[in-house]
Amino acid sequence: MTSPPRTPAPGTSRPNQYRIIAVCTGNICRSPMAELMLAEALAAAGLAGAVVDSAGTTSYEVGRPIDPRAARKLTAHSIPSDHHVAREWRTEWFHNRDLILALDVDHFGWLQQAAPDRACLSKIRMLRSFDPAVAGKDALDQGIEDPWYGGHADFDVTWNLIHAALPGIVAHVRAELAVLRRPDGQHPGSDQAHDQPNAGQPVRSTS
Repeated sequence: MTSPPRTPAPGTSRPNQYRIIAVCTGNICRSPMAELMLAEALAAAGLAGAVVDSAGTTSYEVGRPIDPRAARKLTAHSIPSDHHVAREWRTEWFHNRDLILALDVDHFGWLQQAAPDRACLSKIRMLRSFDPAVAGKDALDQGIEDPWYGGHADFDVTWNLIHAALPGIVAHVRAELAVLRRPDGQHPGSDQAHDQPNAGQPVRSTS
């Protein structure tokens, strides 16, 4: 699968897109793997209209390509990653993304503290909260440890943990896109939708 260009600048995306972003520390291992794996899963499910990208909570790796070990794992599953360039989270993405997926509990906490309002806070989910095996557990039990400090086996673990959550995320996106396509055109990220508890959790990929 050829990865499309990154999500357009704020204000230029189409209103019927469901926009998802995966977040880790440096944006070279876990979050780009999640982005590209999810993009592949959404495409396989025929869910046009879902867009995925990724970012890091720090500037440590900005401008760098994906970790070679992550690239190797993705390539083994015919998922290209050569266009990925690491970038740092930007505050405006709280508003123009519909679903914000934290890869580990520290990213989850960081995003919660940085969220500017309750509507944005409601968009933040642990990625593994979509994995039925751990869906009902505390966020502390839903994290994916940084494979950067390990070897290829650690990237295998990262792949497996992300992969287990993909069907749940795809089902969530399918339901959200159905809402977007209703005759009333109410987008879950709109001000009206944000008046509802836990509303506005959206998602597609862009490296």
